[in-house]
Amino acid sequence: MNVTPLAQELNQVIGREAPVVLELLSSLGRSLYFPKGIISQSAEAKEKGKRFNATIGIAIEDGVPMHLPSLGKLFAMAPEDVFSYAPTAGRADLRRLWREKQLAENPSMRGQRVGAPIVTSALTHGLAVAGDLFVGAGDPIVLPEHYWGNYNLTYKVRLGAEMVTYPLYDGDGFNCAGFAATLDRVARERSKAIVLLNFPNNPTGYTPARGEAERIRDAIVRSAEKGLRQVVLCDDAYFGLFYDDACLEESIFGLIAGSHPSVLAVKLDGATKELFAWGFRVGFLTFAAGGGGDLDLVHAALEKKAMGAIRGCISNSPNLSQAAIARMLASEGVAAERRAKRDLLCARARRTRAVVYRDEFAEAWDVYPFNSGYFLCVRLKGVDAEALRVHLLDAYQVGVISSGSTDIRVAFSCLEESDIEEVFRTIHQGWRDLVRAR
Repeated sequence: MNVTPLAQELNQVIGREAPVVLELLSSLGRSLYFPKGIISQSAEAKEKGKRFNATIGIAIEDGVPMHLPSLGKLFAMAPEDVFSYAPTAGRADLRRLWREKQLAENPSMRGQRVGAPIVTSALTHGLAVAGDLFVGAGDPIVLPEHYWGNYNLTYKVRLGAEMVTYPLYDGDGFNCAGFAATLDRVARERSKAIVLLNFPNNPTGYTPARGEAERIRDAIVRSAEKGLRQVVLCDDAYFGLFYDDACLEESIFGLIAGSHPSVLAVKLDGATKELFAWGFRVGFLTFAAGGGGDLDLVHAALEKKAMGAIRGCISNSPNLSQAAIARMLASEGVAAERRAKRDLLCARARRTRAVVYRDEFAEAWDVYPFNSGYFLCVRLKGVDAEALRVHLLDAYQVGVISSGSTDIRVAFSCLEESDIEEVFRTIHQGWRDLVRAR
C-alpha cells in the first residue's frame, strides 16, 4: 500500500519514540495520515482569517451559518452549535470536558501518559477506527466466548481478523487462568495480538473484581515480556453501571495504560450509555502507549492517523450532538441525574437477581453471573435458544435475544421493575411448552 510523505512523517515519529507501536500498526494504519487540505487550511483560516474566511464549504448569512428558520426554531442553541461542521477530532470543549470526566471517574488514569480523547460517531465507529489502525488480515482478536456479535462485522468481516476465544467464567468469577493460557498460546504462535476487553460485558453483564482485573493486566504484561506485542481495546460502552461493590468501578484501561512498552491500550467510551444519549452517537477513542519515549508525540501522531481514518469515512461526527453533550457535561445537575438513573437500573438488577435464581426456574436454566450493565444471560437446559425466542414472540409477545444454541439474553434495563417477575415466569412457561412438545 502506498505510503505518502505525510504518513511517513507520522511513522517516523512513532518508530523513533515507540517502535513497538509502529509494528502494531496495520498496513492501512501505516498509510493513514491527516491531509493538509481543506480541513487543515480552514482551521488555520478560522484562527487567522479575521477579515474574510472563504474556505469552509458552508453558507454564511448575517455572520452565522445559513439555515432554514423552520429547522432553527427546533433548537435552543446558537446556530454555530447546530449547523456548522465540527472539527475532525471533535469539539475542543467536549474533548476537554470528557477528559476531566475520565480522570474524575478513573483514578488509575491519573498521572498516566494518555492521549486526548478523540470524538467518534459512538463506540462502534471508534472500534472501527481502531481496527483500521491496528487490525490486519489474519490478526488474532483475543476475546471471551460471550461477546458482542457486532465485533464479527467490525473485525472479522471487514478486516479479516481471526477470533480467538476463551470461556468467560471460571465458576462465579472471571476466567483469569483461561485468559492467561490463551494469551500464552497466541504468544507461542504469533508476534502480535489484539486483546478485546468489554466490561461490563455484553451480553452477560459481568465486570471483574479489582483482583481479577489486576490478574488480567498481569497476564497481558507477562505475554508482552515473552514477546507478544498487543493492542488492548477496552470497550467501556456500559461504564459506570455497576451494581455490586465487588466490581472494579473504573475502567481496566487505567490499569493497562503504560504497563509495558509492548502494550498499547485503547479506551473506547462515550455518551451512549453513560449519559443515556443513545441516538446522539457521541463516542471517544483514547490512546495510551507504553515505553520511555516521548509518548505525547506518539499520541499526537496516532491522533493524526485516527483523524485520517475519520476524514476518509465520515469526515466528522455531528456538531449538534457534540455541542449538546458538552453543554450537559458542564451543567451542575448532571452528576445527580446520572446517579438517579443508575440507582433505578440498580434496583432493576437487584429485582432481576431476586427472581432469576429462584428454585422453580432451576429446571429450565442456569444463570451466568452478572453484576453490571444492561443484561444477563441464562444457559437453557434441553431447549434450543432460537426455538424458545421465536416461541416467546409467537405465543406470548415477549422478546428476548438468543445467542448460540443455549443462551438467552434478557435486557433488564428496558423492563420496569414491576414487570421483571412476569417476564421470567413467561420465559419459564415458554420453556415448559417446548419441553412438553418434544
